[in-house]
Amino acid sequence: MTAPAGAGADLAAVRTAVSGAKRVVVKIGSSSLTSVAGGLDHAHLHALTAALAAHRAAGHEVILVSSGAIAAGLEPMGISRRPKDLATQQAAAGVGQSLLMAAYTHALAGHGVVPGQVLLTADDLIRRSHYRNAQRAVDRLLALGIMPIVNENDTVATREIRFGDNDRLAALVAHLAHADALVLLSDVDALYTAPPGTPGAVHVPFVAGSDDLAAVGIGGVGEAGVGTGGMLTKVQAATMAADSGIPTVLTSAPQVGAALAGADLGTYFGVTHRRRQTRLLWLAHLAETHGSVHVDAGAARALLRRGTSLLAAGVTAVSGEFEAGDPVDVRDPAGDLIARGMVNFASHELPGMFGMSIDALGDRFGGDYRKEVIHRNDLVLTDAVF
Repeated sequence: MTAPAGAGADLAAVRTAVSGAKRVVVKIGSSSLTSVAGGLDHAHLHALTAALAAHRAAGHEVILVSSGAIAAGLEPMGISRRPKDLATQQAAAGVGQSLLMAAYTHALAGHGVVPGQVLLTADDLIRRSHYRNAQRAVDRLLALGIMPIVNENDTVATREIRFGDNDRLAALVAHLAHADALVLLSDVDALYTAPPGTPGAVHVPFVAGSDDLAAVGIGGVGEAGVGTGGMLTKVQAATMAADSGIPTVLTSAPQVGAALAGADLGTYFGVTHRRRQTRLLWLAHLAETHGSVHVDAGAARALLRRGTSLLAAGVTAVSGEFEAGDPVDVRDPAGDLIARGMVNFASHELPGMFGMSIDALGDRFGGDYRKEVIHRNDLVLTDAVF
């Protein structure tokens, strides 16, 4: 893979930003900590905590996002492979989370570090009041010198409100905590143009933006044994972080110390956007849309070039079923996805509004209808969507 012009300078800047980060989020995957046959791998866990404790001792704040609760619970429960049904996953998480935190507490005690458990669901990072509570909890733990250890609350999370993997959770935690860098640890040492070991696979040292990912084969790479993620979810997480102004490095768990020091390893992701609101990050990267709103050419240009709200005057069709407040796709006359947003009207209401101005909506349907189909503050363009 040929690096773009100026990539060397950009890579150096990102490496410097990671090494100098005052507050960093580190994410570790299940397969780097556990195995189905043996539960927790205490040697790997001790190596990780030693590196994190050393980074803290050097004056940095560290937040750990750790997978492994479900996998840690399987061996004590006598289960030989990761269960597929949600109820058994939740039961395994209930057993494994306490074992995971006990192991971290023991390992960190040897370095004089006290951990604090933070369990989150997707709802906690989407609803504003829950988000603020989670943010205050993490900030207070750090102020008290405690290392927050974050995991998805698998015991109570439902399929409808799950992150799906802890890579994306880590990106949102980095945003929530105003972190200065994100380190994603895996059993793969970097991003490659094809799965490692494939003839012709080339290491990708730096990703400046979505264009650099076009030639990268990321399917089928990564943690397939006891985890839920893979290389795709890690790239998505890195893209989310970059979209919120947070430089990111992706590498293998044994290289965590070097990655925190900004060493020449793994794959670094450059910042592509300033900090976004959590709602917009969710829309761009996590939301499951319930349908589409189709717009004419003029509305498409206004959205893409001027950053306007979407008005009923530019809507030509709807597809799917959705209610007011649901996330929807916005598609141009060719059917191409150009944006996502939180719609103000249900799918059955919109056909009677096509082509109408805001004032005309109010005159015909009443004052509550005098508003945009999607307000600009509730809309993200697809250049932010991976």
